[in-house]
Formats: sequence, C-alpha cells, structure tokens
Amino acid sequence: MVSSEKKSILQKGKGKTRKKAKLEYLYEKESQYFAQVAESIKDIAVNELKTLGAYDLQTVFRGIWFKASKKDFYRIIYFSRLVSRILAPLVRFECHDKDQLYKAAKKIRWEEFLTPRKTFSVTANVAESEITHSNFAGLRVKDAIADYFRNRSNKRPNVDAKEPYIIINIHIHNNFATLAIDASGGPLHKRGYREESVSAPMQETVAASIIELSGWDGKIPLYDPMCGSGTLLCEALMKYCRVPAQVFRKWFGFERLPDFDPLLWDNIKKESQKNLRELTPHMISGSDISEHSVNAARTNIMGLHFGNKIGIEQKDFKDIESLENHLIVANPPYGIRMRKEQNLSKFYKAFGLFLKNRCRKSTAFVYFGEPKYIKKISLAPSWKRPLKIGGLDGKLVKYELF
Repeated sequence: MVSSEKKSILQKGKGKTRKKAKLEYLYEKESQYFAQVAESIKDIAVNELKTLGAYDLQTVFRGIWFKASKKDFYRIIYFSRLVSRILAPLVRFECHDKDQLYKAAKKIRWEEFLTPRKTFSVTANVAESEITHSNFAGLRVKDAIADYFRNRSNKRPNVDAKEPYIIINIHIHNNFATLAIDASGGPLHKRGYREESVSAPMQETVAASIIELSGWDGKIPLYDPMCGSGTLLCEALMKYCRVPAQVFRKWFGFERLPDFDPLLWDNIKKESQKNLRELTPHMISGSDISEHSVNAARTNIMGLHFGNKIGIEQKDFKDIESLENHLIVANPPYGIRMRKEQNLSKFYKAFGLFLKNRCRKSTAFVYFGEPKYIKKISLAPSWKRPLKIGGLDGKLVKYELF
C-alpha cells in the first residue's frame, strides 16, 4: 500500500515516476550487499556469512561484499554475531566533488523509503578521495534528501541521529561513491539483552569472536571466572542454543526497503523459534568477585532463552578449587577498570598460577584488553591473535593446560 502522503509526492514528480518505478536499485539487480566487519575477524566473519547462505564473497577494506537470496539476506542480519552492520547498496557512481555527490543523491526516489513526516540520519566514510571529510559528505547527502522532498511537497523530513526511521550510508573510496541503506537499522553489536552493565563492559561482537575462535561446541563445560556483566556467557548461550543474535531488536532497516517481504520475514522468525536447541544445566557457568557484577550478569542472562540453566556465583577465582576438563574464557581487568599498575601485576601473576595449578586438562582463551599484561602470566601460549574491535587493540591468547 502507498500512503496518501507518498502518492502526493509521486504526483508532483512531473510525470516521470512511472518510468522510474521500473528501475531497480543495485541490491535488487545484483543481490549484493556489504557487511561492515572489523579487520581482525574478517576470516571468521567470512565463514559465518557462508554458513548463513552468503555466496560470491569478496573481502575489502572495512568489510565484505557478498551475495544472498532475500531470505538469506534477512537471516544474515538476524543471526550474524560478528558483523557490525549490513548495507543494501542503491547506486554507485564516480564522485570527485560535492556537486556530483549532491546530484547523485538527489536522483534517488526517496519517497520509496520515507516521507516528510519520518526521520532519517546519514552515516559517512571517506578515504583516499578528493572529498576528504566524512562529515561534509554526510551533510551533502542530507541536503539532497531534504531538497528532494522540499521540491515536491514543500515539506522535508527531519534528521534524528538517535532514533531515526531510516539510516542512509554514503561511502566514498578512490573517488567512487556507494549510497546505501543501513539494512540492519543500527549497530548489530547492540543485542538488547544487556539490561545491567559494569564499568568497561566487553562489546558483544568481541565476546562472540572469542566464543567462535574457541571452537566451543558444548562437548565440555564452559566457564568464565571473571564474568562481569555476563557478555561471554550470553554469547556462548546464544551460539549453542541457536538463538538469533538480534532476537530482541524491535525493527530492522531492511523493513524500510521498497521490496520488503513481511510474510517471508515472519516465516524466518517462526522457523528460528522451532530450531532452538536446549541448554543442559552446568554446561555454561561463571563467577565474579564483585556482587554488582554477579547481579548484573544474572539479570542479563535471565532475559535469554534457557538463561535459567546458567549458574553464576559470587566468588574470587582464587577460591575456585578446580576447573579440570573445561573450556575457560576470560576477560581479566585491565587499565580501564583497574588503575593501579602494581595491583594488576600481582593479579595477572595470581591468575596465571590459578590456570597452571587448578585448571589441568582444560583450555583457556583469555582476552587481554592491554596486551602488555600477557607477559605477567607465566604460561606458554599456544597462540596469540589480535582482536581490534570496539575501540580496543586487544589480543586473544590460547593456553592449553595439560
């Protein structure tokens, strides 16, 4: 159905609308989309996208181009745990200056995406181009959209940076621009389960990457001895139980696309509910020395499917008698959360002794937000891997404790 407001805008388009309506946007013609992904996890993101049905993948700076059917496109956004955003490209064009950008943006049939009563925002990225400022590029696109509606209806939609009806993205690299719709509707790391938080909480995408890289499949128990607000535990549960990463998201950007299929989307959600996998007790557990952290973790986890099967207790890791034959994941405190260097040195030394003496026949994956503390743990790593996500230049270290 086309709203009366959209009909009015179409009628004022000087008779060109019918011919234009036959045209397709790039994502429609090519079934191609763009996944924004942190550089350090591109390899595992490629595998995840393939598992979810993506094909013809091509890694580029800051992301991955991929193709997918409409069903798999919806599923990728709903289930991906590693991707930051998914963009649906509308047009690509050569862009050397502000006038080219403005004219190309103004040619889009914006009445297919929003009305003057709706709100929008624009995100922009510019690199190695004659247009050098991202904010300036974003402003020119905003002006084009505003003028597009003003010329047709004498009204214009407002910009809302916090909760827009639709998010538009402009990316310019080597003087070629891609104008796209943010099909995710905002950052995908914001899962929605975090009702309570602690200082310097781990970003969900970082936690999901750690769980993925650990290879945990539920065959041995998983334990987090410094669980904080429970992000690693939540991501482990969601992966094992097949809970969609965006199960709590209220709306998605792909719902604003002109070819959105609500019946297909509804079937995907129903199918995901039927495919949930039960979590057995004691499969996932955690603890923390802080009462506040334990309460936050319990609150966050209880909102998830099968969250009542995860045990969390208040305990210093030094008081844990044994964690044999476990997969251990941990995000120890670092500079942001603990300011005293001397305390941190003692802390990491004690944690290393705990892993060595009480966690035999286990494997530990420890994320160091400050990699300089790796040397404080007197254990030989199996491997180290950079994880530069969420504003941190951290490293994930694997310890085999046999």
